[in-house]
Amino acid sequence: MAFRLEVLTNRSSIGTSPQRVRSTRSDELEGSLDMQDFRGQIRAKMEVAGLSSAAIRAFLFQYDKLAANEAGLIDENAISAIQSLPSIDREPVPTDGSDLVAKTVVLKLNGGLGTGMGLEKAKSLLRVRRELTFLDIIARQFMHLRDRGVPGLRLLFMNSFSTSADTAEALAAYPALGVPGKMELMQNKVPKIEVKSLAPVRWPDNPTLEWCPPGHGDIYPSLLGSGLLDSLLNDGKEFLFVSNSDNLGATLDLRLLGFFAKSEAPFLMEVVGRTPADRKGGHLARRNTDQRLLLRESAQCPEQDLVMFQDIDRHRYFNTNNLWIRLSALRRELDRGDGLLPLPLIRNEKTVDPRDRSTPKVYQLETAMGAAIECFEGAVAIQVGRNRFSPVKTTSDLLAVRSDAYELDSDFRLELRAERNGVPPIVKLSDDYKLVDQFEPLIAGGIPSLVGCKSLTVEGKLAFDPGVEIVGDVKFAGQGPETKRIRSGYYKDTVVVL
Repeated sequence: MAFRLEVLTNRSSIGTSPQRVRSTRSDELEGSLDMQDFRGQIRAKMEVAGLSSAAIRAFLFQYDKLAANEAGLIDENAISAIQSLPSIDREPVPTDGSDLVAKTVVLKLNGGLGTGMGLEKAKSLLRVRRELTFLDIIARQFMHLRDRGVPGLRLLFMNSFSTSADTAEALAAYPALGVPGKMELMQNKVPKIEVKSLAPVRWPDNPTLEWCPPGHGDIYPSLLGSGLLDSLLNDGKEFLFVSNSDNLGATLDLRLLGFFAKSEAPFLMEVVGRTPADRKGGHLARRNTDQRLLLRESAQCPEQDLVMFQDIDRHRYFNTNNLWIRLSALRRELDRGDGLLPLPLIRNEKTVDPRDRSTPKVYQLETAMGAAIECFEGAVAIQVGRNRFSPVKTTSDLLAVRSDAYELDSDFRLELRAERNGVPPIVKLSDDYKLVDQFEPLIAGGIPSLVGCKSLTVEGKLAFDPGVEIVGDVKFAGQGPETKRIRSGYYKDTVVVL
């Protein structure tokens, strides 16, 4: 099939790059006219697609940053490291949290398909413990709270157009939760931007490829544009607890709810201590100019500051993406910002068709939910244990949470076993197991015991037999094209070549 790229423009100068546009005064003028033309096309495109004015305003805010070539870098000398934070371990359990729970909404970010793992349905439908999926466990967590007489609590899922139908079908198995449609906040979609011209892309062969997800920072314009924010406030809701659907450790904790309510802060972020495995991940810091907390990701760090960025003794904390938001404060901040939060831009370069690298390059503009911490004066953070942070982003993560290093307790919380002392096993599977359908044969015979494992590395074509126990640091390396069996037994601090 012959693929065609069309840019929505009537201008003959569309091939001019942003750098070229700035080269002369006439080019600057023409480039400015192009950008205004493109902004109008973006607005019209999003309006035709039925997107809210809040979503359009938020996207154009980010597009203007792209057009201005803003890098969004945060210098080390512009921030101060966070030396200490309050700890959840020091917080008491409220004697009666029913009043607070009645004002609380739990929202799970559920828009991901898990395409990096080869999935074509909602990632939350992936099996985690025996036959239970992420969504099964979330539903049972919530129903368990209701069975314990917790009143007024509301559960929502933020879905994408790709996960909405799958999620509704799965939730139909839990009629006690209510009508799936009333539990949904729909994520917006945004136009892909052609790299060469910064115009919105048109792809007639498959118009769906003209759009991309906006990142989980879209929660704020989605809440506003859908009318859900005002509806929740009118219903007397005050606290919103948000977490990823693939992080089953992020359950409603009354200690955290009590701490947040007592703090009177507008925004609370759960953080954990960085370990050597987290050196390249973003960290929490404080901005020197106004003393507000902020997140700095690796893409926002100047090259000369990378050594300090990766110093886990200097920058000690990173974001779990478990956030607590005071809804009334969010409404005030949105009003102050004319309907948007000024989140930092995340610019991802892709191709129009992500499965075909020969297709033209595009920018996908995204924002991160946790970056909103810098938008709220008086925002706070609290240190929590790793038991509240066990996301599944890869098949390596999936093997860890399916193993006996984790346990599903009577409250349907998936947590590290006590023997692990809050430290998860480090699992490294080679690209032979990157996709779920490649991964499943590896453990079809049995999931290895990892309760005593420090690190497990698997390379080559292998499959576990039942009764494999891993202790310490163990590596298995398979040689040749045929699948080799990892025999039942005890393996400790060793390298096994098969």
